[in-house]
Amino acid sequence: MAKKRTPKLLAGYTHHNKVRLVMGGKDYFTTLLQLIDEAKTYIHLQTYIFDGDETGRMVADALIRAAARKVQIFILLDGYASQHLPKQIIQEWKAAGIRFRWFWPLFKSRNFYLGRRLHHKVVVIDGAKGLSGGVNISNRYNDINDQKAWLDRAILVEGQTALKLHIICRDMWTKAYWKKGSSDKDKFDWVPAFIPENECMVRVRRNDWVQGKNEISRSYVEMFRHAQSHIIVLSSYFLPGSILRKQMMLAAKRNVTIKIIVGAVSDVKIARLAEQYMYRWLFKYNMQVYEYQDSVLHGKMATYDGKWMTDGSYNVNRISAYASVELNLDVRNDSFAALAEQDMEAIIKNHCIQITPENYFKHHGFLQRCWQRLAFETIRLLFFIFTFYFKQEKESSPH
Repeated sequence: MAKKRTPKLLAGYTHHNKVRLVMGGKDYFTTLLQLIDEAKTYIHLQTYIFDGDETGRMVADALIRAAARKVQIFILLDGYASQHLPKQIIQEWKAAGIRFRWFWPLFKSRNFYLGRRLHHKVVVIDGAKGLSGGVNISNRYNDINDQKAWLDRAILVEGQTALKLHIICRDMWTKAYWKKGSSDKDKFDWVPAFIPENECMVRVRRNDWVQGKNEISRSYVEMFRHAQSHIIVLSSYFLPGSILRKQMMLAAKRNVTIKIIVGAVSDVKIARLAEQYMYRWLFKYNMQVYEYQDSVLHGKMATYDGKWMTDGSYNVNRISAYASVELNLDVRNDSFAALAEQDMEAIIKNHCIQITPENYFKHHGFLQRCWQRLAFETIRLLFFIFTFYFKQEKESSPH
């Protein structure tokens, strides 16, 4: 097995890092506010959804307090998903000296967009601490008003990887990715202000069709290709494409135990129906399916063999693979991977119901299965059209 641990498999990792798994809800927003309040020089905040509700107001006010301390702040929000952010908050930010702009798709209207979505959720403080995961800034993702937060996770990283996140966010803000020859390969000869007692291998992985990056998709392929014992995937909107399904099938045929955690309810009903159609394929290869019961499942985390884990904004479907701007952190560390695995096993044990072929066919009649098939084929067609457009754009783009 040692032959499979090739330099290519280990490429991109930095070593001088300290990491913590951050739970969604109260843990996440407590951590985020503490990071903002401790900032001294720079804050980069880039996210998909920033709402003007209690949670959004709380974060907005923390950013204004930081600006009063002369912290330089750069906020980049997706122009479609965050379009309902009140103009008053934006005006307050600008009055405080906060730099703000929208990340716009290629074409847009109030109810439609076509083009890249800024789907990653990243906050970087002073180039030294980074918080990255699947959590948007909205009450739905917070434990507030006696409402349980949507299930999600993030990673807090300190050290070399945080600096890399800072440079990525800076280049997104300045649009440096459009500049010919722009590269960050020579920018990471850096020693952090502290050396963690237990060094941790972490790498940043991105998907962005404009930059020709498909790194997160490759991480998932590597996981299924190299796993020898077991895999756990926690994913919202779980609709893997043909390439990933092939690797899943091959892993299952090697007798790798594969557990998939999805949500019993979803904010996108057609995606939920399509997921349920996928169950039949998963059952065919003896993969285990678990439905999370407590709230909407929004997290995107995976681990294998107790050695490696990934977490971030990437959904296991073609939109994340080929259309959206996504960011994950891969962690190759036994103790941290074991922690992520224990977290998901606890979710399975305490908050999920296993869906077996028997109870699936018992509770889903012929008509329901037809609706599931129709939803699956509809989404597959939409994904094909959507991502085919992006592939064509990429091939014709001078950038």
